[in-house]
Amino acid sequence: MKAGFVGFGEINSPPELIKAKCSIAAAEIASLGIELVTTAPVTDDEAGRDVARALEDLDRGNFDVLIICLAGWIPSHAVIAITSRYKHKPMILWGLAGDIENGRIVTAAAQAGTTALRKVFADLGYRFKYVYNIIGKPSPLPKIWSFVAAAAAERSVAHTKVGMMGFRDMKLYNTIYEGISLKRDFGIEVEFFEMLEMLQESEKVEDAAIEPLLTKIKAAWDFEKPADDSFLRKGIQYYLAISKIAKNHRFDAVSLKDVDGMKKILHFPPALIFMLLSDEAGLCTIPENDVMGAVTQIIVKHLTGQCGAYFEFYEFFENSVLMGVPDYVPAEVVEGRVKVTQSAFGGISGGLLNVSQVKAGRVTLARLSNTGDRYTLHVVTGTAKPGAWEEAGWEQPAPQLPSFELTLDTPVEAFAENISGQHYIIAYGDHLQLLKDFCYLKNINVI
Repeated sequence: MKAGFVGFGEINSPPELIKAKCSIAAAEIASLGIELVTTAPVTDDEAGRDVARALEDLDRGNFDVLIICLAGWIPSHAVIAITSRYKHKPMILWGLAGDIENGRIVTAAAQAGTTALRKVFADLGYRFKYVYNIIGKPSPLPKIWSFVAAAAAERSVAHTKVGMMGFRDMKLYNTIYEGISLKRDFGIEVEFFEMLEMLQESEKVEDAAIEPLLTKIKAAWDFEKPADDSFLRKGIQYYLAISKIAKNHRFDAVSLKDVDGMKKILHFPPALIFMLLSDEAGLCTIPENDVMGAVTQIIVKHLTGQCGAYFEFYEFFENSVLMGVPDYVPAEVVEGRVKVTQSAFGGISGGLLNVSQVKAGRVTLARLSNTGDRYTLHVVTGTAKPGAWEEAGWEQPAPQLPSFELTLDTPVEAFAENISGQHYIIAYGDHLQLLKDFCYLKNINVI
């Protein structure tokens, strides 16, 4: 994360006071792990020398967000002369506080400056966050960090790619996407590759490339039932083919035609492939050609650094929801070692199934959806805990699928009324503000 930082104070204010307050503020930002492009405090000198110097200093660096830090009153023109150059970048308007000396407040009137600018920033169309200090209280660093992180993610998400093997698995409607607005608003591209391309690539994979990975997963995973080596080799072969395609095309996320593709045509349930794509290749993965689910994963990963595992709904309760997966989860969300077994479901048999226990704790649950070219993020927080259940249709004894019961921080009925798909993306911890900041920057509606 990188930010430009400019401090301000009126030319008649004590220069040492302005300089000291701005230096402390910049040090606080740097303590968050944010790299700064800085310049000396700017005044409203009549010749405009400070503004010119500040612009020259800022132009030497590239940054995600511009922090406008007022240590005291400053006429608006001195600030706008700088922000006009960077109006395309997100900004933070930050007013510092005064001090208590000898029992009374001593202030340089920073909030006079910020309040003279807040509406001007809005009317100029700036994308900005307005924060202020309070005497005797800590600086609003969590809010600042969140906004800078969202701005950094806005930049890094642009030009990412989702790779789709096949299209519209099971003829689902809510996995369809609107490509032009997705590229326009997010910079995200969706590219398709054929199952035949994967098969042809897999035939080129040599045994020497398969064996090290086979040895690795046998040591790293707990097999509740012995798995057939030929099945594992085939899965690794498919994985190596897809990961090569993903690397060549620079995919950040991959989804496969699951039910009507891998299972129906190749008779190979792809859970093993998805696990390897996630754990070995570091890709976001989701089944069933779910484009919007994959886009949500990319956003969550770039904001939080987590893999953004997908889960789907199985039951609603009064205050909670049961969420699970019928196939796999990334190792990152597993409590302890990865556990796998072989089991059959309906007419699908012989597949490897992840039956690991999922981590408990605070969770943020989200999904991005679109109506035409208008985007909405549905998000909620809650607390996840494990629970015993099974999905009807598995051979007995039924596998204990990766799952959790999520007690929501909002009423279930209100949450359910806005659900936009069967797949939602999780991140451990409370990332509500971070997601809201990102959505503000991208003009995404938040529910």
